Amino acid sequence: MRAVDSGEGYLKGRLRREDILAAAVVVYAEVGYRGSSLREIARRVGMTHAGLLYYFPSKEALLAAVLERRDAEDVEREHLSGPPGLDALLRLVALAAHNVRHPGIVDLYSRLAAEAVAEDHPAHDYFEQHYGLARGYAAESFHALADSGELREGVDPDLAALNFVALMDGLQVQWLSNRARVDLVEALRSYLRGLLAVPLD
Repeated sequence: MRAVDSGEGYLKGRLRREDILAAAVVVYAEVGYRGSSLREIARRVGMTHAGLLYYFPSKEALLAAVLERRDAEDVEREHLSGPPGLDALLRLVALAAHNVRHPGIVDLYSRLAAEAVAEDHPAHDYFEQHYGLARGYAAESFHALADSGELREGVDPDLAALNFVALMDGLQVQWLSNRARVDLVEALRSYLRGLLAVPLD
């Protein structure tokens, strides 16, 4: 009997792990984290509950890995990097456009974020940081626009940032309900146009 090559074994293990993460994303999007079970996720991958625990020793560990994987796939850090200003806000609009092309991301985040409002939810700190980072980046950008005279007089940069991120989040939920009628990207660009003292396009 041929011994399994260590490299081959690593690859199989990695692929198995990816299968589990993909199944977890689907289940979380369908029923949320709290409504999910490791047994159901294992069933969808075609493995035993004990087999899944070999890769992820707890439900919390699997959730953490799912969120880390989504961040890596969404390339979200690229959308939340670079100097603040109008280009930075347009990168957030680009993130929304990216999400529209990947409805599973919107489904997952919308359901998990609603659950994670509860402080005892294992993803509470993740989403608190997630939204805090987006709001902070948007606020820096609106302040930069105010300093350069590109923001309309009387517009509060901090309130504009808060509303921008809330609008982005709320529109994504509405888009899930009626994709034909909600133009997520245009709605965000329209919001920016209403605040700017300079043309957006």
